[in-house]
Amino acid sequence: MAIIGYARVSSADQNEERQLLSFREHGVEKIFLDKMSGKDTKRPALQAMLDYVREGDTVVVVDFSRLARSTVDMLRIVEKLNSKSVRLVSLKENLDTDTPQGRFMLTVFAALAELERDTIRERQQEGIRIAKAAGKYKGRKPLPLDEHFFSSECKKWKAGMQTAAETQRHLGMKPNRFYRLARKYGFFGEDELHEK
Repeated sequence: MAIIGYARVSSADQNEERQLLSFREHGVEKIFLDKMSGKDTKRPALQAMLDYVREGDTVVVVDFSRLARSTVDMLRIVEKLNSKSVRLVSLKENLDTDTPQGRFMLTVFAALAELERDTIRERQQEGIRIAKAAGKYKGRKPLPLDEHFFSSECKKWKAGMQTAAETQRHLGMKPNRFYRLARKYGFFGEDELHEK
């Protein structure tokens, strides 16, 4: 019977140390860590953790939002853990899915967290609509272009060393901006646009 920790931060530059420290304080023996959004459950460490756990194990999270951002995803994960007779404990919410009260409160907390995110999203969209109507919203400005890095990555792409998708990922660009700049800097012409 192992105590397993699951931690998640939304991006590679966020610090997971607070979560790891909490795990050490609670005797966690093995840790699975994802550095990506929790918008869905297709996360490598989450899937590895769900495959790894065995009957009698306990999965510890610092708070339920690290595990899932939607009530549906949360309940699916809990159902999978329950089917393997694995207990889930959240340190922040002080809940344990081994008890009927804990399972009930888990559903309530997950639903409240989802409601809060939806409300924030609605407010943001309303603010953007108002700003657009007033002519004040221009959208996000693109990040400044490092021309040398862009050119070196495009040269690798054109030499067949990496795909266009890999090049975009290295550059942190969406396809529209990438292809527009690639055309501007002469990495392909109009005839190649139809082949991409």
